[in-house]
Amino acid sequence: MSKIFEDDFMDIQADMVSLCLEYVDSKAENIYIYASNENGVFSFNAFYKINGKIVRTNEVNNVLAETNEKIDDNKERRLSVLKIGVQDLQRIVDLCKQYNQSIPTELKLKYDVKSNNLEADYKYENVYSDDNSLTSFDNFNAWYEEVKASNV
Repeated sequence: MSKIFEDDFMDIQADMVSLCLEYVDSKAENIYIYASNENGVFSFNAFYKINGKIVRTNEVNNVLAETNEKIDDNKERRLSVLKIGVQDLQRIVDLCKQYNQSIPTELKLKYDVKSNNLEADYKYENVYSDDNSLTSFDNFNAWYEEVKASNV
């Protein structure tokens, strides 16, 4: 892989992290980003570890309220994050095509805010679309539940 491709790929992932970090006003300990691209269907979602608890975007203020903090979490803002995340995923697909690289079908990113460490897990085969009973949200939700259960 070329250095330019790798740098650009990392820059787009950094944009995804920045987007999600901005949404919670940098109040998260960890950010978990899920992006899926199968058969032309793009999806993006995120959840967070805040004050030791794993929460979805619409639950952030429930946890922040424990410390008398709050973010702007109106529905339009949450939808904007998802839309921009999908645009970032499209940028990854375009970049992979430009450099003739394999296109990931699933990205799971875990960002540790304090240590500034990003862990990434990529899949390149179909994850859900071969099973008509599954959606990308099912995979996102399963990962959320897995992380939440292991956060004991």
